[in-house]
Amino acid sequence: MTDVRIDDLPVRDELRGKSPYGAPQLDVPVRLNTNENPYPLPEPLVERITERVREAARNLNRYPDRDAVELRTELARYLTKTGKHPVALENVWAANGSNEVIQQLLQTFGGPGRTAIGFEPSYSMHGLISRGTGTGWISGPRNDDFTVDLAAAEKAIAEHRPDVVFITTPNNPTGNAVPRETVLALYEAAQAAKPSIVVVDEAYVEFSHGDSLLPLLEGRPHLVVSRTMSKAFGAAGLRLGYLAAHPAVVDAVQLVRLPYHLSAVTQATALAALEHTDTLLKYVEQLKSERDRLVTELRAIGYEVTESDANFVQFGRFDDSHAAWRKILDRGVLVRDNGVPEWLRVTAGTPAENDAFLEAVRDMKKEHSA
Repeated sequence: MTDVRIDDLPVRDELRGKSPYGAPQLDVPVRLNTNENPYPLPEPLVERITERVREAARNLNRYPDRDAVELRTELARYLTKTGKHPVALENVWAANGSNEVIQQLLQTFGGPGRTAIGFEPSYSMHGLISRGTGTGWISGPRNDDFTVDLAAAEKAIAEHRPDVVFITTPNNPTGNAVPRETVLALYEAAQAAKPSIVVVDEAYVEFSHGDSLLPLLEGRPHLVVSRTMSKAFGAAGLRLGYLAAHPAVVDAVQLVRLPYHLSAVTQATALAALEHTDTLLKYVEQLKSERDRLVTELRAIGYEVTESDANFVQFGRFDDSHAAWRKILDRGVLVRDNGVPEWLRVTAGTPAENDAFLEAVRDMKKEHSA
């Protein structure tokens, strides 16, 4: 076969030299690098999924409900219950993971000749999907402590007048939440400049010390809150993301959705998980406790730690973060090197997994001090 590389293909210019999103999938005793929920689904839920999928399988010769009405209704019920804000069917849209939600938003409100802005370091898929949809990407500023530099952010929005603004809270990979007042200020700045669609990415909000920003949707038709079932629901393999917004936004993203994009099996599995919300959120409470323990222990060992409202912790500082990543890996623990200079990120795992991680970083600290 002819030796052809990506650079030899007629790839779009904005994709040249870029790398695909991904984390190393290595066979090691402890894997704490992808922010997964470490607890398997409880057996009663597994049985309920089996029942629902068996029922769906009887009709796999037919297309699924393309509007996912039952699923969106139950998602709205969940958001209303936990988000302290009434949400109805017409406010909710669902897709294959929050990444497809983001993609559909950018296909609808971004695209060639349009731009999106995010405040980095943040979730790298915002920029990657922007480029993939032909949307120009603008990297906005953060302070040294990884909080959003509000004055600089407002200036960047006024200068660039982006069509889409991403605010990630809790932020990935740093873990810190964005204050409600900052989100409001950025929304107002975006409306004054364009107006723009403002996407609040709440993938990790169930792990937060504070409340969801869902109530901010009231009276703000250009605001979108995106969520996922991958983290708090322990369903990363399900690939189900969703958004809450004004009904007009939900109508708009349907202009670009692929026909029957959510399979009957996906919808059935998600509905089963939503029946077990109370049980699954108990695991979230355990993980929040373990995350707080990681913060306390890492600081006691002598590492710097960013305040975390997510199910992971960013810690440092390292002269060579990749070398530190390798030393932890050599001790049987896989964490994430996100490319943030001087920092690494660890997912909160089970108590035993976290103990193994803490032992590894203690050993590394002793080795460095010797």
